[in-house]
Amino acid sequence: MNFESAFLNVLYFSAVIYALAFILYGIRAIKGPTTADIILAVDCLSFDMAAFMVVLGIYFKSIMLASGAIILALWAFMLDVYYTKYVLYGEVEV
Repeated sequence: MNFESAFLNVLYFSAVIYALAFILYGIRAIKGPTTADIILAVDCLSFDMAAFMVVLGIYFKSIMLASGAIILALWAFMLDVYYTKYVLYGEVEV
C-alpha cells in the first residue's frame, strides 16, 4: 500500500464520518427542543461543512473550495456572535 492509496482511504473514511455527523446535526436542528439546541446544531453543521469542503478541496486539488470554506466559517462565527448578543441583550444591533 503506497502513500496515495492510504491517503485516499483516509479521505473516504472522513467523508463517511462527516456524512454521519451531518445527519445527526440535521436531526438535532429539526427536533431541537430549545432555540439554543437548534443554533448549536446549525453552528456545528456549518463548521463541519467548512472542514468537509477543505477535505473535498484536497481531494479535487481545488483552492476554490478552501476559500468557500473560509467564508462559511466566518458566517458561522457571525451566527454565534449575533445569537449571543440576542441572548445577552435581547436585541441585535449592528
